[in-house]
Amino acid sequence: MAYLFDTDAISELLRPHPTAKYVQWLMNVPREEQFISSVVIGELYKGAYRSRAQKHHLINIEQRVLPAVTVLPYDMATAKVFGQIRARLEEAGTILPDADIQIAATAIYHDLELVTGNLRHFSRIDDLKVNTILSDSRFTT
Repeated sequence: MAYLFDTDAISELLRPHPTAKYVQWLMNVPREEQFISSVVIGELYKGAYRSRAQKHHLINIEQRVLPAVTVLPYDMATAKVFGQIRARLEEAGTILPDADIQIAATAIYHDLELVTGNLRHFSRIDDLKVNTILSDSRFTT
């Protein structure tokens, strides 16, 4: 199984003390099975530019995150999946932020399992495979 990492799954690793269970799990995932959406990169950069520790966060993105994962683009094929998901959510009255839908569309299009701690949001999206390791690791000692 290959994985797409949500913004919170990447941010967790950049914390001073990330959850040990999550880090241990990740160490067993081969590098070639680790992906990130360009949408997540945008969210990480937004956070860095809004931070008082801007330089520190920019270095983390460029020296720790980008070399460690394969970045998948948000392209036409993914945008089509986005449109399908967004239409279904609007019909059901359960809209989500566009960035979350774009990330989910990337995972679905590339047949990846999404690693996220935001289970409440992503559970609303049909056909999305969600990995709960991050959420699970936050609630165990």
